[in-house]
Amino acid sequence: RRFARAGAAFGYPMLSLLLASSPSFTARPLPPPRARCTPDVLMAAVFIDGEAGTTGLQVRGRLSTRDDIDLITLPEESRKDPAARAEAINKADAVILCLPDAAAIEAAALVAADNDRTVLIDASTAHRTNAEWAYGFPELSGAQRSKIAASKRIANPGCYATGFISLLGPLVGAGAVRREARLVTSAVSGYSGGGNPLIAVYEGAEHEPWGAYGFSLSHKHLPEMAAFSGLDRPPIFMPAVGDFAQGMVVSVPLHYDSDLEPAFAEGEGVGERLHAALAAHYADEHFVSVMSLGEEAWKEEGLLERGAFLRPDALNDSNHLQIFVYCNDAARTCVVAARLDNLGKGASGAAVQNLNIALGLDERTSLE
Repeated sequence: RRFARAGAAFGYPMLSLLLASSPSFTARPLPPPRARCTPDVLMAAVFIDGEAGTTGLQVRGRLSTRDDIDLITLPEESRKDPAARAEAINKADAVILCLPDAAAIEAAALVAADNDRTVLIDASTAHRTNAEWAYGFPELSGAQRSKIAASKRIANPGCYATGFISLLGPLVGAGAVRREARLVTSAVSGYSGGGNPLIAVYEGAEHEPWGAYGFSLSHKHLPEMAAFSGLDRPPIFMPAVGDFAQGMVVSVPLHYDSDLEPAFAEGEGVGERLHAALAAHYADEHFVSVMSLGEEAWKEEGLLERGAFLRPDALNDSNHLQIFVYCNDAARTCVVAARLDNLGKGASGAAVQNLNIALGLDERTSLE
């Protein structure tokens, strides 16, 4: 029963579910508005709305030591006060919303009508498929990175969606996977993705070792999975949570004869071509890497635990994502998989990367 209650929260993993203040954070007066960072303006005022939740705490940790960011912090008693939040939002150069969906929508409405300066970065699912918001996965394409840089409204991707889109977006775009492919994807995530309720379950005395969920087949990440993968409909999605705090692996099996474009699936070396398409797409990316093709290469490179297992937590506390491709050309099947930190590239790391892009800064700042 406890898992069921927490699982409801895990329907939108990585969101901040608690707005209470952390005792280590102290209030200070709000600074005056500042412009975006330029060579002449070295400080940007940033407000994290919902900074005491799972994602908010990590975002704050990544920003708190920077000398180019001036963090706005509200007193504990004012954190849910609409007037105080509105003042902070409108004085900030950028606001990161680490809130549940409804609260994120309310926060976005607090931006004054005459405020065309403040950038909003929303970590909830509320605006991810809204055409007025830039989808915050810059590696999707060169055009997407430019769209983020020019936008005042940026929707941070979901952690599962980040993994799925990183795999399918390039393959559909390269003419490898059919837009009408009927795909299934499975994923396992660390329990921190469910926020404070699920963390309490798994760090308590009694808890499940592993649990599948999402049995309604209507997970909140499905709309963005379809919208930004290039597919004409979302996959069947089978998520699970394991007894580890952070990390995830998202896997998508592909059948050459039903899922790939016929011309792409002809002849020998189909698996090599799938791998090459992904490698070409991410060749110039810093945070997304395509690993060598196949199990034998992974063993030689020490990528498998005890030479056999792909750990989900190897990228914890980073903003990196790794792509793995393993195929059986004789059986005409392949699996593409993404490994990432659900709280890193799947949440706070992506938010900081998008913040850096929006402020015109090196997007790697405070992410190494």
